Amino acid sequence: MNEQLENHKLEKRLCREVGRAITDYNMIGEGDRVMVCVSGGKDSYAMLDILLKLQKRAPVNFELIAVNLDQKQPGFPEHVLPEYLTKLGVKFHIENQDTYSIVKRVIPEGKTLCSLCSRLRRGILYRVADELGCTRIALGHHRDDILQTLLLNMFFGAKLKGMPAKLVSDDGRHVVIRPMAYVAEKDLSRWAEVQQFPIIPCTLCGSQENLQRKQVGNLLREWESKYPGRVENMFSALQNVVPSHLMDRQLFPFGGLEATGVPDPDGDKAFDSEMPSAPADAGNPTAARPVITIAAQ
Repeated sequence: MNEQLENHKLEKRLCREVGRAITDYNMIGEGDRVMVCVSGGKDSYAMLDILLKLQKRAPVNFELIAVNLDQKQPGFPEHVLPEYLTKLGVKFHIENQDTYSIVKRVIPEGKTLCSLCSRLRRGILYRVADELGCTRIALGHHRDDILQTLLLNMFFGAKLKGMPAKLVSDDGRHVVIRPMAYVAEKDLSRWAEVQQFPIIPCTLCGSQENLQRKQVGNLLREWESKYPGRVENMFSALQNVVPSHLMDRQLFPFGGLEATGVPDPDGDKAFDSEMPSAPADAGNPTAARPVITIAAQ
C-alpha cells in the first residue's frame, strides 16, 4: 500500500512539474500538433507518458505524434518501439536514416561521437516535423540535463549558456520545447521502473564512459549528496539572473555606469545569504580539497 501511495505521489509530481513548465513557457497552445521525440530511453518514454496524461485534462486541444529516428545502430531492436506505441494507441512515425555509418566514418576511433550524432539527428527531426505538419518539437531533456549543459558550457565552452525550456530552432522554422525542464532525473528513473518502459540502450555512445557529460553528472550528484538542495538552487538561479552582477557588456551598460546618489539595496553585495557550513568531512585529509568546496558554494 505504501508503495502504491508513493507511486501515486510521483505521478502527481511529474504531471504537476510538466504542466507547470508548459504553462510558464507557453509551450503548447490550442490546435498545436506536437512531435514527441521518442528515442527508447527512460526520459522520452516518460515525456510521452506524461503528455498523454495531460492531454486528457488540458484546457486546450492539441495533438501528439510520437517520432523515433532509427539510426541503424548495430543490434538496434527495431520492433520494440512500434510494438509499444501501437499498444499505447498513439500516432507514431518511425524515420529510418543510417546516421550511424556516417558518424563512424567521420569521427576518429576513440573520439566522442555525440556532437556529430546530435547535429545529424536534429536536422533530420526538423525535416520530419515539416513533413508531418508539426508546430512543436518536444525533447525529453530534464532538469539535470539542463544543469549539466550549463556547467559543460562554462567549463569547456567559456559561455554562460544552458538549455532553454523553449526556443526557436537553428533554421528559424520550428519551436522546440522541453516539457520536463522542471523534472529531476531521479524521478524519471523511478517512474521508468514503475511503468516498466521497454528501455533501448544507446549502444552508439553508451560505452563511452568518460564522456564529459557523465563526469559533470557525477559531480552534480556528489554535490547534492553533500549539500541537499544545491542542485535545486542552481536550477532556480537560471530563472533569477542579475545582469548587473555578471560581466557581459551586451547585457548591462557597464560603460555608462555612474554614481546616482540613490541607494541600491543590492549594491556591491556579491552573496545574498550566509555562507553554508562546511561538510562533516571537512577535517578529513582524504576529503575534497578546500578550494573545490569553496568554488562550489
